[in-house]
Amino acid sequence: MSDIFRLALAQTNTIVGDLQGNCEKILDYIYEAETGGVDLVIFPELTIPSYFPEDLLLKKRFIEDNQKHLHILAEKNTKIVAIVGFVDSDEDGNIYNAAAILQNGKVAAVYHKICLPNYSVFDEKRYFVPGDAPLVFEYNDIRFGLNICEDIWVPDGVTECQAWQGGAEVILSLSASPYHTDKRKDRLEIGVERAQSTRTIVVYLNLIGGQDELVFDGNSFIVDQHGDLVAECQQFGEDLVIADLDIAGLRKFRREDATFQEQQQKFRSLYVHEFRSLAEGQSTSTRKTITNKKRRPMRLFEEIYQALVLGTGDYVRKNGFQKVVIGLSGGIDSALTAAIAVDAVGPQNVVGILMPSEITSQASTSDALELAGNLHIETKTIAIREAFVVYKKLLRDIFAGLPEDITEENLQARIRGNILMALSNKFGWLVLTTGNKSETSVGYCTLYGDMAGGFAVIKDVPKTLVYKLCDYKNAAAGKDIIPKQIIAKPPSAELRPGQTDQDSLPPYDLLDAILEEFVEKDKTLKEIIAQGYDREIVKKVARLVDINEYKRRQAPPGIKITNKAFGKDRRMPITNKYHT
Repeated sequence: MSDIFRLALAQTNTIVGDLQGNCEKILDYIYEAETGGVDLVIFPELTIPSYFPEDLLLKKRFIEDNQKHLHILAEKNTKIVAIVGFVDSDEDGNIYNAAAILQNGKVAAVYHKICLPNYSVFDEKRYFVPGDAPLVFEYNDIRFGLNICEDIWVPDGVTECQAWQGGAEVILSLSASPYHTDKRKDRLEIGVERAQSTRTIVVYLNLIGGQDELVFDGNSFIVDQHGDLVAECQQFGEDLVIADLDIAGLRKFRREDATFQEQQQKFRSLYVHEFRSLAEGQSTSTRKTITNKKRRPMRLFEEIYQALVLGTGDYVRKNGFQKVVIGLSGGIDSALTAAIAVDAVGPQNVVGILMPSEITSQASTSDALELAGNLHIETKTIAIREAFVVYKKLLRDIFAGLPEDITEENLQARIRGNILMALSNKFGWLVLTTGNKSETSVGYCTLYGDMAGGFAVIKDVPKTLVYKLCDYKNAAAGKDIIPKQIIAKPPSAELRPGQTDQDSLPPYDLLDAILEEFVEKDKTLKEIIAQGYDREIVKKVARLVDINEYKRRQAPPGIKITNKAFGKDRRMPITNKYHT
């Protein structure tokens, strides 16, 4: 065998349920890998159905169709070895999160995921039965351990079994690991830890793309037995990275490592799993020499911004929309949403709607128009003054004798929501809402008003982070795309004269700090107050979070970028009398 093994990581953006389209993309990548002289190409977890099919998995026909496409794919793969994720089943009706090894036009072997995650956004035990046998296969005299996502995250489990009991030299981990801030660091730490502890080369391949509220950021990688980064795929983009694995170097390291030799002697007799032997790899004599790719990791705000762009663009495209529409208020939230939308789908596909009332300041209107000009998007102005007068007339008798209050404020927001949804109906535009996580946490938003729409771009972005992302956008552009005055002015819903957000809420830096403790970290009021926060402010914030679950339940889906997003992660009952 050669001292070098050539492997390709196919970091693909697939669509849930698009079995044929996904398989066509897989074949395209297989053919591209072939031209690069690759021995083996791997694809992400559940590549054929894409991640995550949810209750499509309860449809027997869906399972059968995904298997049918697997075998069609296998028949067309005749030159190299490919490993793809799919859904397997048995005669008892159990289904498995599985990976198939395709070679010589056939399915050569199948592995069933053993460790099924059932926390945070994951719900795999609702659908799948865990596998019971780690898979090690031998190809071109090299032993590979094949596992799927959670398998590599669980210590002293599948990976260790494959390395010590099966003698695996390379661990192939097919993954669909959704993004949140610092997730790249977490994944890389796990890869390094497993590589160093098992003295193996770890190949971690992650999915790319947006799926409803989740964004998969790719950022696949290879680390060697020392824990050094060998190659890496890009973040937030499809990629095919071809890398050469130094098998001779790995074996030399193992021979000289007393701990490895001791572990092998200790566990060798325990291994009982049958090896799957595959045919010899292709000749390496005619292959061109390559340099393994390493990439500059994105900085934090760049990373978050690109996650929002990818999630928005994929939601629009994968659901068949061409254009999006946004209510432009002249405020910072709608400004950031519009900037993300332009980067996601192009300025020609973004329409900004100005809906001034008698309370709207001239500055807000001019700020919105300046922003639109900087983004090169079309705008339309639909004043709501007359509609608001009509609404008040309609309700005059039933409201007789009652002072104007938040009811009339919310009427304005709901008129605007109606206008945006009417435009959506008439022209087929997707309405992007502009509410941030701080507002939705405490219910500082209007049901069927500013919450009305199809997708909530910054739903999981705290207000303080909104400011930082705007600063990032301007710095990245080298000019003020988002006008400075929008960033500098006090935030206001402009639903009554002189209104600012801080009339109703604590300052956002304080609010976000308390929300992080209460929502993200699940701290009790007592624990938060003990950190030095004002007791009454903490109690007020916690109460607002608790009583506004009903609003959040009716909000459109939005992109998860934090450790604990509402809906996907934090799932509280609406009817609930228990509070801490």
